[in-house]
Amino acid sequence: MLIKGRALRLKIDDNINTDYIISGRYKFRIQDPGELGNHIFEDIDPQFASKVKEGDIIVAGKNFGMGSSREQAPLALKSAGISLIIAQSFARIFYRNAFNVGLPLLQCETTGIKDLDYLEVNLKSGDIKDITSGIEKKAEPIPDFIAGILEAGGIIEYLKKYGRLNLDEKT
Repeated sequence: MLIKGRALRLKIDDNINTDYIISGRYKFRIQDPGELGNHIFEDIDPQFASKVKEGDIIVAGKNFGMGSSREQAPLALKSAGISLIIAQSFARIFYRNAFNVGLPLLQCETTGIKDLDYLEVNLKSGDIKDITSGIEKKAEPIPDFIAGILEAGGIIEYLKKYGRLNLDEKT
């Protein structure tokens, strides 16, 4: 699976919590994921959501997605058009929730990737090419069973299609 898009970096690099991703004031008032996507990172950068283009890739530092265990955070990012998040590390619950809603994540050193650099990312191999700067990174590839969940569009769509999780075989 090849993903191409612009890198978007936030003003804050590390410890992006789920309340930064989607403020708690919207989590319970808005049920439509598309509407939630219009408010991502509003407390850090009020114009951020309006800058996102379909297929953009968020690039961050350490501990991305810490905080609340609700799935609204990765769902709002996916609904806003974010195609991938690359960070040095992720909070465990956010990591699981993102794949459950069909939003891919890659973990690697992100130093040198700048805001608006154009990236080409191979999820299968973990190869990340910053076309703008010429930098190349290597992330740990996504395991086959998780790639199957992403290809189905998330865990619910995967279970509708296959009826159960198959952790031993390729889909």
